[in-house]
Amino acid sequence: MSAVCGFVSLVGEPNVGKSTLLNRLVGEPLAIVSPKPQTTWNVVRGILTAEKGQVIFVDTPGLHQPRDLCGAHLAAEAKRARAESDLVYWMADCRKGAVVPPEFDPGIVHSVPSFLVLNKVDLIEKPALLPLIDYFGKLGPFREVVPVSAKTGDNVERLLQATWSYLPEGPPLFPADQLSDQPERELVKEFIREQMYLFTQQEIPYASAVKIEEFREREDGRKLLIAAVIHVERDSQKGIVVGKGGEMIKKIGIAARRRIEAFLGTPVYLDLRVKVRDKWRQNKDSLREFGLQP
Repeated sequence: MSAVCGFVSLVGEPNVGKSTLLNRLVGEPLAIVSPKPQTTWNVVRGILTAEKGQVIFVDTPGLHQPRDLCGAHLAAEAKRARAESDLVYWMADCRKGAVVPPEFDPGIVHSVPSFLVLNKVDLIEKPALLPLIDYFGKLGPFREVVPVSAKTGDNVERLLQATWSYLPEGPPLFPADQLSDQPERELVKEFIREQMYLFTQQEIPYASAVKIEEFREREDGRKLLIAAVIHVERDSQKGIVVGKGGEMIKKIGIAARRRIEAFLGTPVYLDLRVKVRDKWRQNKDSLREFGLQP
């Protein structure tokens, strides 16, 4: 059998587990994960190379009704990614029961080969699963209906094995040892934003963006210097991110540095600062500067 190569988009509502599944499939924590919805802002591509070929998994922003220019960009990114894919994983959260996601697009299921991936099966009773498979399976001509747990890995191998059969023949697009097409700077930016989500309990993350200003070896050659700025929209938000006596920004920095060092495999000196930029989510120039606008 000839090798195959293709793109698989992970699509679904916010917090359905797309990023967790991508990380599980690729075997590395590339996509940021948090309990909060709408964590993914940019399309993240994870690359898996095996004997059968290469599959590029595309983690897309959660389907939602946009409320600002930033949200509109996320929605457009998700739509474009699924339309350009060879296969789409439509993901649903088993815990929500027989409820059709409001942004579900049956047109894509008819035009692009699609799997229905019922995630978080580890959180429901097994007798409740069969009615869900029957209900969701009638929403469109899904090629496969696969219940999985991205968190535990249950049935993920079955999902992967089914995927190979639906990808077109072709040579790999990336080197075998490459895990993502994202530049290291972009992944580092996402890792910092991930810690923002995990440490700030208020709605700060949705009003924050990270910009990498320096990414180079220090003069002593023993550490990588990364200087980044967290942009927020109000002074009150800056106060929360910095924290009393700088306590919060220190926590974010320590956790982000550990995440970055584990990924890059090298010691890192991380310099984090916080700045206020009023209403940046409504400003096209700011969105473009932060990589959220073409």
